[in-house]
Amino acid sequence: MVVKKYKDMLSAKSVIREMSAQAAERGKEIGFENVFDYSLGNPSVPVPEKFNQVIKELLDTCEPVALHGYSESHGIWEVRDKVAKSLSKRFGLPYTADDIFMTAGAAGSIAHAVRAVADVGEEVITFAPCFPEYFPYVNETGAKLVLVEPDLKSFQINFAAFESLINEKTAAVLINTPNNPSGVAYSTETIKKLAEILRQKSAQFGRDIYIISDEPYREIVFKGSDAPVVSQYYDNTIMCYSFSKSLSIPGERIGYVAVNPNCKDSHTIIHMCTQISRGIGHNCPSSLIQLAVAEMLEDTADLSVYETNMNILYDELTKLGFECVKPGGTFYMFPKALEEDSVAFCKKALEYDLVLVPGDSFGAPGFFRMAYCVPTEKVERSLEAFRKLAQAYGK
Repeated sequence: MVVKKYKDMLSAKSVIREMSAQAAERGKEIGFENVFDYSLGNPSVPVPEKFNQVIKELLDTCEPVALHGYSESHGIWEVRDKVAKSLSKRFGLPYTADDIFMTAGAAGSIAHAVRAVADVGEEVITFAPCFPEYFPYVNETGAKLVLVEPDLKSFQINFAAFESLINEKTAAVLINTPNNPSGVAYSTETIKKLAEILRQKSAQFGRDIYIISDEPYREIVFKGSDAPVVSQYYDNTIMCYSFSKSLSIPGERIGYVAVNPNCKDSHTIIHMCTQISRGIGHNCPSSLIQLAVAEMLEDTADLSVYETNMNILYDELTKLGFECVKPGGTFYMFPKALEEDSVAFCKKALEYDLVLVPGDSFGAPGFFRMAYCVPTEKVERSLEAFRKLAQAYGK
């Protein structure tokens, strides 16, 4: 007999993927160039040519058995050492290779981080709006994800609601800044206040409360945005990073866990990750891709297109009467729908071949997410569709 829990999950599929599938079907009918698909956060800029050259050089020069063999469980030591030195140089913290564990993207990093610090029956707090996959990421470990209701005016942390939810079962706080879906970066003031509250609550409850910092959009920060690195403000921070967005390589599934070296259990947590891997079938990412990203730690794809797209859309949508907190990074924005029911609004948008994702699954009903990682010319062509949609609501 198949396992009922996972069978039941089939009826709660990702809304993002479902909207993307609808876009694909519509594209078959009218041409994909005529469907304005803002559903899926798949990077739209090409990988740096240097990355391709690095891979070619590795293939041409490295001994094949070593290049394509298993790495050590923590990841290749030389790669971890380079990651640590890069983090130390950039953020002023004394990382070493012993603070780094290589993973299959940020999802793999979170899978390890949650299991390392949150036991069965304990709680991990996160803030709406949030990435919907956080629920299975956490709940399938036996811990429970607790969602803090959003501050709809700023999408910074709703501290009053947050403090009311911290208790003796709180093991960690999972944050994502810059944020998917809002595009908002938590300010230095927000991070400092979060850190101070967690220090107080850790003392009150006699346990370490960790921050698990999900950082796949760390390099996509817009001009003038205050987007601090969380680890600089709180010792018990576990950084979960992915190269998917910064290098435009989501299909390569490569990232890392970096435990703040000032965390008292830093090295223990990294060693624990090798044992966690045994239980979730992780067993180290590709050796070839580990070696390739190690040569790209100071590089990114040309990410400037995302800020260009954001400004085009933000300016036009606000002119049309949409309410929206201006993004500070990522390639997402999260406007308020033109009716209370954001699911109905997104269905209405499909009439104009606009594929948008309702905010309900992100913990913010009444809003919708746009992933504007699409060519700029397509963004510009979509504006007329938004005008028609707004007109249908009397705007």
